[in-house]
Amino acid sequence: MDNFEVCDRDLTPQLLERYLKADAIAVDTETMGLNPLRDRLCLIQLSDPSGYVSAIRIERGQTAAPNLKQLLEAESITKIFHFARFDLATLQHHLGIVTAPVFCTKIASKLARTYSPSHGLKSLVKELAGVELDKSQQSSDWGNAAALSEEQLSYAANDVRYLHELRSKLIEMLKREERWSLLQQCLTCLPTFVELDLRQYGSIFEH
Repeated sequence: MDNFEVCDRDLTPQLLERYLKADAIAVDTETMGLNPLRDRLCLIQLSDPSGYVSAIRIERGQTAAPNLKQLLEAESITKIFHFARFDLATLQHHLGIVTAPVFCTKIASKLARTYSPSHGLKSLVKELAGVELDKSQQSSDWGNAAALSEEQLSYAANDVRYLHELRSKLIEMLKREERWSLLQQCLTCLPTFVELDLRQYGSIFEH
């Protein structure tokens, strides 16, 4: 794949230098399941505004990635996620990375696209970017990071490749509908929800 690089355990110094020059970085994770406390982190994908994608293979038992931590905690760079709540919890629990500042396309979509019940990445990319994503690898085994297939890596790359465009179009919609400040308030609350998730509180806001 063009404009795609795979690393082991951490970003290379060269990639860190490249990504630190961006004002925003798209980020996604692949795990063995949807429980950050139970299911291990296997892969982290990054994309800069030019569309250059990197995937970092995480080893079983790995607890740190210093270059990645420096990037994801850099205050001058916005980190774009789709369903940030899960990825933030996963990165914090497994690698000790407290990611900020953050933009979540799923939250933005729910605030902006109230005309639609579909806020998954596939639906969002199809409407806003005009691209039909292949999600056939979504539930595949990510645990054998050293032997990931081309199909898995292509799927992983596409999960970050369109996030910059989605962010731009969602911001435009939110400002047009006077909901931009509401999104910012929601994003400010994200670290609290992540902390509640990692402490296994569940939904304390239910009756």
